Amino acid sequence: MKKLATALLASAALTVTAIAPAFAQEITEFRIGILGGENAQDRLTSHECLKTYTAETLGVDVKLFTPADYDGVIQGLLGGSLDMAWLGASGYAKAYLTDPEAVEPVLVKTNLDGSFSYHSIGFARKDAGIASLADMKDKKFGFGDPNSTSGYLIPSVEIPQETGASMENGDYFGEVVFTGGHEQTIVAVKNGDVDAGVTWADGQGEWEDGYNSGALRKAVDAGLVDMNDLVEIWRSKPIPEGPIVLRKALPADVKEKMIELVGGMHEKDAQCAYNIAAGDTAGFKPITHDAYQTMIDLRKAQTGTN
Repeated sequence: MKKLATALLASAALTVTAIAPAFAQEITEFRIGILGGENAQDRLTSHECLKTYTAETLGVDVKLFTPADYDGVIQGLLGGSLDMAWLGASGYAKAYLTDPEAVEPVLVKTNLDGSFSYHSIGFARKDAGIASLADMKDKKFGFGDPNSTSGYLIPSVEIPQETGASMENGDYFGEVVFTGGHEQTIVAVKNGDVDAGVTWADGQGEWEDGYNSGALRKAVDAGLVDMNDLVEIWRSKPIPEGPIVLRKALPADVKEKMIELVGGMHEKDAQCAYNIAAGDTAGFKPITHDAYQTMIDLRKAQTGTN
């Protein structure tokens, strides 16, 4: 797998080298969308290095956009006002089902063990006396965003299978609410605004660190939470990590340059890779649409999309 990824990236580099740098004339700026999950300023700060490297690579102005919700990024890609984003698998499924020709998956974040999966993690305050979903009956459960894979889609499928009840208010949980994003969910649990919430993590490494990568790790790094004050109460089955996507209509050489840049970021600038990948990873490796067909089918079934 590692040899294949290296070969693909090397091929992209050779292709780009053979092309005259005329792409700067074909685009006047490059626009990167950043999914919600932390506050807008932190998202901008963590991606500033990517903005700088992209400007150097493409020779055009680069802009970062931090819409208030996941759908803002998805609609930006569909409408052509964004050129690149790291989507969740569910978000990519929505984009594909809406317009199969809008974007293409090109890279995926890999874990330290080489896998490219993660988990939806249910968690609560340790002093709340909640240790499992059974303890959440009639309590308030917080979810991030309707278009989030780990923040809603997967829990909305797997949790009812375990509880034997729907996600409707009062059926099993007293109330199901959307917080707006992963960071908001973590803060809501910490502050006692909800009894428990779900977020994403690779599930590798130590709980005290917020695992190796994910929203919990970002929250620990930002000083928002002490993991010793929280307890894991539920974990999903492995979820395929969402792809970095590029707008299909971009010039081929622009796409090749960006694949090479992001694919090589782990070696080029480890801190930048850490920032944009939300923790310790093995970097970004090539991925294709086929890796998300199961998620597309699931999203289609859940939403009734034709």
